[in-house]
Amino acid sequence: QVHLVESGGGLVQPGGSLRLTCVVSGLTLDYFIVGWFRQAPGKEREGVSCMGRYDNNRYYTDSVKGRFTVSRNTAKDTAYLDMNSLTPEDTGTYYCAVASPIHMSSVENMCRFLGGRNAYWGQGTQVTVSS
Repeated sequence: QVHLVESGGGLVQPGGSLRLTCVVSGLTLDYFIVGWFRQAPGKEREGVSCMGRYDNNRYYTDSVKGRFTVSRNTAKDTAYLDMNSLTPEDTGTYYCAVASPIHMSSVENMCRFLGGRNAYWGQGTQVTVSS
């Protein structure tokens, strides 16, 4: 059975930083695309950053470029999202998801189409940016 568990959320002041962690079990992360998504109150879920097997295969939504970094440690089946220069607009519940390249043709599509119909999802972790 596949499980994804996010952690690392919390309350942070504007300009601060957080590292989100997603631990995956039940599959080998190396063979999957991993994505980070967020949902703010009253808004639709959006893809924040997605990453394929290799370091040069990453996608970021425009609003986080230069501030967020996605990475993965396949030996630990763990993905990370390092978030810097946080603003109140970054507030929301952050979710990680994984999908097979069989079902998702690119990291950009992973983010744009919210992982598609065959993705596995975590339960989310809350990030609140406020002074």
